[in-house]
Amino acid sequence: MRSTTACLLNGKALAEKIQGDLKELITILQPKIGRPPGLAVLMVGDDPASAVYVRNKERACAKLGMASFGHHFPGQTSQTELEKVIQELNQDPRVDGILVQLPLPPHLDSVALLHTIAPEKDADGLHPMNLGRLVRGESGLRSCTPAGVMRLLEEYQIEVAGKHAVVVGRSILVGKPLGLMLLKKNATVTIAHSRTQNLAEITRQADILIAAVGKPQFITGDMVKQGAVAIDVGINRIVKSDDNAILVGDLDFESVAPVADYITPVPGGIGPMTVAMLLYNTVLSYQDRQ
Repeated sequence: MRSTTACLLNGKALAEKIQGDLKELITILQPKIGRPPGLAVLMVGDDPASAVYVRNKERACAKLGMASFGHHFPGQTSQTELEKVIQELNQDPRVDGILVQLPLPPHLDSVALLHTIAPEKDADGLHPMNLGRLVRGESGLRSCTPAGVMRLLEEYQIEVAGKHAVVVGRSILVGKPLGLMLLKKNATVTIAHSRTQNLAEITRQADILIAAVGKPQFITGDMVKQGAVAIDVGINRIVKSDDNAILVGDLDFESVAPVADYITPVPGGIGPMTVAMLLYNTVLSYQDRQ
């Protein structure tokens, strides 16, 4: 049995490095373009977690010298009102990226709102046109969390080609686009989900295991192959008996870390990478629109 534990894949440090590179690029481009890149974030209602995410994005924009156009709407705002605002932002020459902060109140259709965003301003990389480009292997704005996973693997020089990658979770936000990105890098990909039979048998075959199920500490050490790369996309808030809350991932870190060769922490792993790739997409759109 190994006495060592897995090497931590530090998403926080890499996200800071990416943001530093973007800041330099903005410094070069801004005098030529005549304005900074602009990101518009639309938030509806008072979800506390969403409010924290939006504040973090606004702070990150300020740090890079980007313009931030925050739009905070009351919970009862109608679909028509939001679509009108998005259409105005599509036409606004100061705005390069538009993001609708999820989750939305139940009366709103998030898919229809996403379709309203101009594909070239789709900072989250989730518009059907951008997902279609991903399917076809064409360049375009990429879904932020999967792109962050791929960038982290690249930074640590983890070989993907020829490896068996198992993605647990099939959402349009993470599982499906990540499967396509791994395929493009010549991995053999299995996408598992809530209906998968003998899940542990499948996860134990993974050279690269990605947990994106939204269930706290769902993947345990006995479900992981010795020497695997374990990527945790989940972020779950658990309230302890003393009323203090902690953040945990979809991996049971304590039991997985002694088995895996590499592992992402929660927090400090994929979360910061998602924000970094959102900013990257906005700057890419800024650059491409000139």
